[in-house]
Amino acid sequence: MDHPTIKKTAAHLSESQRCALISLLSDEDPVVYETVKQTLLGYGVEAAGWLRPNLTHPDPLMRRRASEIVSHLDGVVADNDFLAFCISQPEDLDLEKGAWMLARTQYPEINIEAYRALLDSFADELRDRISKVSGTTDSLLATINEYLFETLGFRGNEKDYYNPDNSYLNRVVDRRLGNPISLCLAYLLITKRLRLPIVGIGMPGHFICRFQSSVTEVYIDVFFRGKLLTKAECIKYLVQAGHGYLDGYLAPVTPRRMLLRVCANLHQIYVDLSSPKDVARMQRYIVALSK
Repeated sequence: MDHPTIKKTAAHLSESQRCALISLLSDEDPVVYETVKQTLLGYGVEAAGWLRPNLTHPDPLMRRRASEIVSHLDGVVADNDFLAFCISQPEDLDLEKGAWMLARTQYPEINIEAYRALLDSFADELRDRISKVSGTTDSLLATINEYLFETLGFRGNEKDYYNPDNSYLNRVVDRRLGNPISLCLAYLLITKRLRLPIVGIGMPGHFICRFQSSVTEVYIDVFFRGKLLTKAECIKYLVQAGHGYLDGYLAPVTPRRMLLRVCANLHQIYVDLSSPKDVARMQRYIVALSK
């Protein structure tokens, strides 16, 4: 028999009725739990506020089930927020904001400000190191690459290339592992804090960065620990990979196009993993960013 509080609407639930409903989360009967869970989900994001105090409940079963529902509801909010961002923002959107918002759709609990502060600290350390070397482009890039790839240990995830975590910025920072575009994203966000003339280059089949000043142009393969390339070497790669060469292949991509490519990569990964909910989620983002 259904508990009487389950049939109440959110507008008419008293505090005692909410508590009674939530208390049923610790019921060992899986049918009761599923009924209560669906009822709470039906109340939408409002229910997350009711459940948060139970995230530290002394009963581990209550903690786990409350956390599961709160995480789901927070994910719904993150999904809606990112979709609205994709629809409303211009071509030169705030790439860092977009990357963190995308990460939150998969990891709604992340502390974005803490991650921003961590990137700030990376940039501060790098600024100090750069100040101690000569002003040539080679020495500048060597210093950046030594810090990011040797000291911090960022590297391309060659062993598990199609892991979705390679595309979410928080997990790239946590694990120091990523795919070409996510590592370029981290590289760009850190060097942007130093106001360096570095941009993302979305070649077919690969993503790299480019440092360009009035006197020099250097391409940076971030996936391979910042290997420096000439334009001729990039063209050779494109031809050998069967893509041919067009000038647009080595043109900088806009922040919107870069975010779109991240989502497109994730879409294909989730297709291969047979994860229909995630496939549908990425399809919504791709449509929004393609407009």
